[in-house]
Amino acid sequence: MRKLILCMHVSVDGFVAGPNGEMDWIHVDDEIFDYAGYMTDDADTALYGRVTYQMMDNYWPTAADNPNASKHDIQHSTWYNSVEKVVFSKTLSESKLNNIRIISDDINDEIQKIKNRNGKNILMFGSATAAHSLMQYNLIHEYWLFVNPVLLGEGIPLFKNVNDKIALKLGEARAFASGVVGLNYKK
Repeated sequence: MRKLILCMHVSVDGFVAGPNGEMDWIHVDDEIFDYAGYMTDDADTALYGRVTYQMMDNYWPTAADNPNASKHDIQHSTWYNSVEKVVFSKTLSESKLNNIRIISDDINDEIQKIKNRNGKNILMFGSATAAHSLMQYNLIHEYWLFVNPVLLGEGIPLFKNVNDKIALKLGEARAFASGVVGLNYKK
């Protein structure tokens, strides 16, 4: 069975965005991008909520074409263009999109079908609302949390709709030069 892996930046106090969706506090650099590249190497499906998908799709399909594209932009753009994208949405239509699967209801059943297909891991970057739905059905196998050294005080929480206690085991912890700490928890 394929693993569904959530990769998310989070504040020390557990928020993934500020009260108005602000993400200007998130720190990313080449060290973190290189580390995230190991995750994309083992994934052939990307999972997004509609808002995050539209943000990603406005940048990544052509990011490698920019004459000033970084190594990371080229690598991630290549990955993004090659993988199947699964998007949670009640407003997008599959007929207008290429290599996209839209899930608008029956999240648990639809994700189980994808997990049971042959292939590499399913990787989810961001998408707090979609993550909340996945947590509700206990569908996430691993959590990769990039804890940024900031307290927001309020905002969009990472953990919501967790119906039962989910025991996790620390798989890896890594401190980056920026002060961000990467934590990998597995069910």
